[in-house]
Amino acid sequence: QVQLVESGGGLVQAGGSLRLSCAASGSIFSINVMGWYRQAPGKQRELLAAITSVGSTNYADSVKGRFTISRDNAKNTMYLQMNSLKPEDTAVYYCNADRIATVFRAYREVWGQGTLVTVSS
Repeated sequence: QVQLVESGGGLVQAGGSLRLSCAASGSIFSINVMGWYRQAPGKQRELLAAITSVGSTNYADSVKGRFTISRDNAKNTMYLQMNSLKPEDTAVYYCNADRIATVFRAYREVWGQGTLVTVSS
């Protein structure tokens, strides 16, 4: 069994910064593409940023230049540095891994439980 656990959410004022973490646990051999998503009340979940196992990244236009995705493969952990936060960034933030390989089997589309980010104006 594998698990993704997000942390680092909270309340921040507009213009502030937060750093989210997503830690994968289990007998992990490798993790393919990882990504950060968010879902605001009444809206669909949207992809914000993704990073491959070798560090290639891409970003949604809404966060490009403000958010930075990174990962530490040795720690099976992914990060999202969020700067210049706006009230419209308020949402539950989720991490995802499209494929996690363990010694025993591969798991596809693994999601974390989410962490709430609230940006006050």
